[in-house]
Amino acid sequence: MFSWFGRTLWRTWVRVEAVIVREKPDFYVIIRQHDHGLVSGEFARHWAEKPRPLASTLYAIANHDAGWQGLDASVRWNEESGRPYSFTNYPTEPKLLAYTGGLDLLEARDPYAACLCSMHYAALVGDSEVEARFRESEAGRQRKIKGTMNEEELGNLEHNFRLLRLCDDLSLFVCLNEPGRNDHPWYRDGFEFGGAKFDPVWEDRRTLRLDPNPFSEPFGLAIPYTLVGRDGRDIGSNLLELRVTLSNGGAGEALSGDPRDALEGTA
Repeated sequence: MFSWFGRTLWRTWVRVEAVIVREKPDFYVIIRQHDHGLVSGEFARHWAEKPRPLASTLYAIANHDAGWQGLDASVRWNEESGRPYSFTNYPTEPKLLAYTGGLDLLEARDPYAACLCSMHYAALVGDSEVEARFRESEAGRQRKIKGTMNEEELGNLEHNFRLLRLCDDLSLFVCLNEPGRNDHPWYRDGFEFGGAKFDPVWEDRRTLRLDPNPFSEPFGLAIPYTLVGRDGRDIGSNLLELRVTLSNGGAGEALSGDPRDALEGTA
């Protein structure tokens, strides 16, 4: 995800695709930002109330972090903290360049999707001078694209933007929390969308549902991840597989045991 030079020569050999970082006592769990985005798309694809226009909105949600793919090529370490940078503290200027490049590519393929993603990024950036310039530039992009939209596209834009934000949060929920847990402070109170509140409920360490249920059918999630030691060594990679269900399905894997086991398993 990022190009970098580590503190020691051997560290520059490690190429870990990442920017969602979950810290463990002896290692870091690393998830590529674009892989997280694809998981967002799965939540959107199974949302019971289909957005309109459907194809462009789903494309936007699944690819809202496509701009991170260039940065996803290798891990960038924060030399002051000795930890990998994550999406929450990644250096501003290269991040904004990646945002802009990704939005340019999206606009060339699907302007409506690019407008949604531009709205998303503009809402995320801070108040520094460079971020203010980015927000102003994206406001111009949004005005230009809105001028080409039909009445339905324009009328549903804000709703679809909120759906993108929700699905982004749902994906971050499963990426930032241990399987079967809801410890991250962002999501302890659940999610809000369209005037409704949705509470995440783990049936077991691999099965999640929302209460009340907003999905059309059960579906699976597959999230690639890499484990990196605190010394920068690549410990290995695997696939975290989860199931999203519609209701309390009964017996499942108990919420006990070593959380690392759930991370390293594939079923």
